[in-house]
Amino acid sequence: MSTCTVCRREAEAGLHACPRHTAEIRAWLAALPAQAQLLQQFLIPSSAPAQGRLGGTGRATAPVPVDLRVLSLLGPGHADPHHPDDDGTVPILALLGAWAGHIAYTHPAVTRDPHGTAHVRPCEQAWPSSGETITGWCIWLTRYLPYALTHPWVGDLHRQLGDLIARIRDLTHDVPHRHPQGAPCPDCHAFALVAVDGQWGIVCDACGRHLDPDAYTAYAAAYLHAHQAGQEPAA
Repeated sequence: MSTCTVCRREAEAGLHACPRHTAEIRAWLAALPAQAQLLQQFLIPSSAPAQGRLGGTGRATAPVPVDLRVLSLLGPGHADPHHPDDDGTVPILALLGAWAGHIAYTHPAVTRDPHGTAHVRPCEQAWPSSGETITGWCIWLTRYLPYALTHPWVGDLHRQLGDLIARIRDLTHDVPHRHPQGAPCPDCHAFALVAVDGQWGIVCDACGRHLDPDAYTAYAAAYLHAHQAGQEPAA
């Protein structure tokens, strides 16, 4: 049995993240490009500089200062996936590129020498087909997520991406909506099943149970039928 390195619950054989936290990583990677575009708006002045009273080029009012947290997130920098900065100032592009580089270096590649002998060695570099941009790295990381899930360090990837998206949304205030579901959790029976915009599946906030949409639809229909018939709903 495999265990999720994030919540310590059971995961699929050979994987180190449960369906819930796998879905979160996918959702964060899908959301990051749009969140970065929202951050760009903070760098655009709200109005053009005003002319001075005597026709000079000075400002009538002081310019609005740029939030240094935004500059830090969108600027250049360096990141180490296994030794992240404690002050939370790692730029988006640096963090994504560093994780792509780490995944690429652990991914085996097969080459042949001039004599035709095959050699297996780590890849030297990640090459995103969409370019070394936030969007390009997010697409690359999503494509290689199935491989990352087979390693225990996917828990570090989950935590760092979660911290990053939380920092960004603290600035953009663009938070996904949560939609409580009508049926209780089939495991703990708490009315805590929630669907979150941008995330695949239904999750129980109380115990962490993850249901795919079709499974929840079938379960909710059976629960409603049993409830109307006055029977004990089946899990």
